[in-house]
Amino acid sequence: MTKQEIDTLVTQILGCAIEVHKELGPGLLESVYHKCLKIALEEKGFSVESEVWLPVYFHGHKITDEGYRIDLLVEDTIILELKSVSKMTEVFPKQLGTYLRLANKPCGLLINFNEVLLRDGIKRIMNGYY
Repeated sequence: MTKQEIDTLVTQILGCAIEVHKELGPGLLESVYHKCLKIALEEKGFSVESEVWLPVYFHGHKITDEGYRIDLLVEDTIILELKSVSKMTEVFPKQLGTYLRLANKPCGLLINFNEVLLRDGIKRIMNGYY
């Protein structure tokens, strides 16, 4: 996928996230936003996988099949890490960066729905740059 195609996909995903946030507002559980965003993305025709497990390897040995779990994977390209927290911590972008590397995906979005303005809770992470 080209950078332009990724940018277009990210814009469309964020449109769906904003739609969910406008309707529900902040303050709900992450699981609620997760389910609603999945529905909104699928209604727009996107392929969406939910709670995708990633294996962990160490020195070429598979340690576990279920080491990390991606909240949502859109079009097998963009990883969405969803939060509903009062304050983002430094570990959240690093966590998403790890998911990107392990899954070999180009881009991820960290979205905190517990913001008055959703744009204040969005962070885009590119694989290898966080």
